Amino acid sequence: MIDVTQLEGLIAAGEALQREFKSDRRQIGDNEIYEEVVALANTEGGVLLIGVEDDGTVTGAKPRHGKTTDPFELQAAIFNNTVPSINTRVSVVPHPQGLVIGVEVDLYPEPCATAAGKSVRRAVGSRGRPQTVPFYPRDQRSRRVALGLLDFSAQVLDATSFEDLDPLAFERMRQTISRLHGDQSLLALETQELAKALRLVETKNGRLVPTLAGLLLLGREEVLREVVPTHEVFFQVLDGQGNVKVNEAFHGPLLMVLEELERRLVVRNQEREVTVGLFRIPIPDYSPEGFREAVNNAVLHRDYTRRDAIYVQWQADHLLITSPGGFPEGITVDNILVHEPKPRNPRLAEAFRRIGLVEQTGRGVDRIYMGQLRYGRPAPDYLRSDSTGVRVVLRGGEASLHFAAFVYEQDKAGSPLNLDEVLVLNTLFFERRIDSQQAGKLIQKGISQARSVLGSLHERGLIEARGERRGRVYHLAAVLYRRLGAVPGYVRARGFDRIQQRQMVLDAVGIDGRMTRKKAAELCQITEPQAYYLLSKMCLNGDLESVGKGRGAFYVCKHTK
Repeated sequence: MIDVTQLEGLIAAGEALQREFKSDRRQIGDNEIYEEVVALANTEGGVLLIGVEDDGTVTGAKPRHGKTTDPFELQAAIFNNTVPSINTRVSVVPHPQGLVIGVEVDLYPEPCATAAGKSVRRAVGSRGRPQTVPFYPRDQRSRRVALGLLDFSAQVLDATSFEDLDPLAFERMRQTISRLHGDQSLLALETQELAKALRLVETKNGRLVPTLAGLLLLGREEVLREVVPTHEVFFQVLDGQGNVKVNEAFHGPLLMVLEELERRLVVRNQEREVTVGLFRIPIPDYSPEGFREAVNNAVLHRDYTRRDAIYVQWQADHLLITSPGGFPEGITVDNILVHEPKPRNPRLAEAFRRIGLVEQTGRGVDRIYMGQLRYGRPAPDYLRSDSTGVRVVLRGGEASLHFAAFVYEQDKAGSPLNLDEVLVLNTLFFERRIDSQQAGKLIQKGISQARSVLGSLHERGLIEARGERRGRVYHLAAVLYRRLGAVPGYVRARGFDRIQQRQMVLDAVGIDGRMTRKKAAELCQITEPQAYYLLSKMCLNGDLESVGKGRGAFYVCKHTK
């Protein structure tokens, strides 16, 4: 249940999609409460606070059951006046400025409505503020797709026929299967049998009718434009000022669209070379494999119920690929590397796998990451994503030829680096230092797995450790900095040795008269636990003396105490 401390934290965080404040000066009606609960359940869940103004001021909630508010009675009323019945947790919190009723609502696994038939959801309005808006049938369909309750790509398109599929698209599919080493058994099948095997058509009233997946992969362009108007892919080239120099739209079958996008990558994707032994390794501006996987993800996971388009934007120093519809339910920026694959369009994804366009494991995200990291570029950035679209930024520009050569050497030596290891090394290359907690967040697998990865890299002599236990930090090893042509970076990453740190602390104490743990950490560019260890050693050696205890302690030269 919500207590006063939790309530103040919720209020301080302000209104959001997951938090709704409701004034109760004139006592809101029961139906309004039911509607707000439905709106939260239809979005991301959250909490409704009754008795709080929009600006966070607590004005108090009026009693709802005689002279009091019975939380269990309100909970039962909400349950009985929503469809499907929504379970909530109701708290009556005694805040100093008045009672506040808190209603906690979980995300519901299917669209909800009030018993009166009103369905609403939470959304961000034009002014950037959250609000409750109607939940129309088209939005409910999109919601079912996002929750995995509806495979929109498996729907049979009654208004079409097998003749609406393009024979040239079938030939392109066969060539793709052969080129990408897809399911070779498909090549021996006749046209209709091939479509049946991939479940791109269904038999209905004695005739073959395409599914949405079938029309997307094999349909004639004029039919796609008419029947699936949401299918649209733009390729744009923008200059440094954001002006659009190229703007091409594609509405044809997906295999054709993917080929056209790849051709445009090849034309613009410049390469440099690095020599490794007797080999010259090309280093492109953008990894073709990473680009291909990012585009495949965009077309596979987009929400085809939304009247939006896929955008592939080639900008001055990066690629931006946008796919309509947010992440599938349960996937976030913080778990995208470890969450099990969850395609929004399973029928289409199944066909992609058998054709050979995506791998069987469905871990295309790993390839997008590795495509960036192996060339010494920053990891893919999904932070621009929201409920309306998934947006991934692939940074271009100067690659680290030395880093790319190093990764290639590891592959050739039979000791390839896995994604977690490359993530850590790439981060150290840019950030210089990392600890186990930061590494756990980086690889999205927690501290325990991060320690294992760091330990493996340490055993291979690729990173070095400084500090003890909890204060331990890691940086690239000297041999790797030399290999990467960045020896000064090693000096900065390793920091000052103990003798230098001791002298720096003594000099600072001589000027300032005292030293704290925090100041020592800043001065020597080490963590506070490491600073405490350094100062304690200096006390044992007679250089300093501690005054006070705990975090309030400070250190002075022994003779000045």
